[in-house]
Amino acid sequence: MLEVKNVTLKYGDFVAVDDLSFEVNKGEIFGLLGTNGAGKTTTFRTIMGLLYPSKGYVKYDGKFVSYDTVDKIGYMIEERSLLTKLTVKDLMLYFGQLKNVPVQTILERLDYWLKRFDIESYKNKKIKELSKGNQQKIQFISALINEPSLLVLDEPFSGLDVINMELFVGVIKEYQKKGCTIIFSSHQIDHVESFCERLVILQKGKMVLSGIIKEIKKQFKKQTISIIADGVDAGRLREISGVYDVIENANEWIVRVESEENAKAVFDYIKTLEHVRRFDVDEATLEEIFIAKVGKKYEEA
Repeated sequence: MLEVKNVTLKYGDFVAVDDLSFEVNKGEIFGLLGTNGAGKTTTFRTIMGLLYPSKGYVKYDGKFVSYDTVDKIGYMIEERSLLTKLTVKDLMLYFGQLKNVPVQTILERLDYWLKRFDIESYKNKKIKELSKGNQQKIQFISALINEPSLLVLDEPFSGLDVINMELFVGVIKEYQKKGCTIIFSSHQIDHVESFCERLVILQKGKMVLSGIIKEIKKQFKKQTISIIADGVDAGRLREISGVYDVIENANEWIVRVESEENAKAVFDYIKTLEHVRRFDVDEATLEEIFIAKVGKKYEEA
């Protein structure tokens, strides 16, 4: 289990992380969200023992991170840390031996992952010769080469297309099934929502929301209605109590309401129209909740 307890970390007078506490259990995928500069990367570096908190502590399996525990951890940082003049093979030998993995084991694991990610031909190529997406694959492999029991992923999907993003998701889920403890941040909020059970949202170093995603969505109460019907009057919708947003897309209307009761009022209007082909009510998305909590639209790096 990973335990972050009352962690505060300062850079001079600037508080990067402010009294942050959470736990991540064995076999759990845990999401850490926040706008740029919210304190996510600082939190990850503190977990890794690269930074020391001004207050509080971080423990993994009941111990502070040290040379005795770091070999069990895989860390993929947001900024690329690859040595671009090295070949993929030499780079992985370097990273693997830092984690005390035998040379033959490193080479066997490297061959497996290169084949898995369909980049076998890049084994003897220099990192600088690879595309951004393929460099991201190599960085991911470097985090897996020691078969970690704790996997820390800072923006792992950066630079990936949809197909490769799903490939990464599949690998992350496989590690979860092995009992690996996984904590990650991502600008792809839909992925956080799809395979995380719990999360923390940070703003300016402070935790503004935490808990089980399903419960957070229920407590948020706001709902989104998708409507396909003829003759929809946006003005009439906006006049309904509790409606706070009406969007006309190419083939449907999206109406956002404050609660289930407001959704019933919208339905009372829609059922008076002809040719109603869709009226679906869903809980607010995690992205909507995120925007509401941080007070501005989510910006990708």
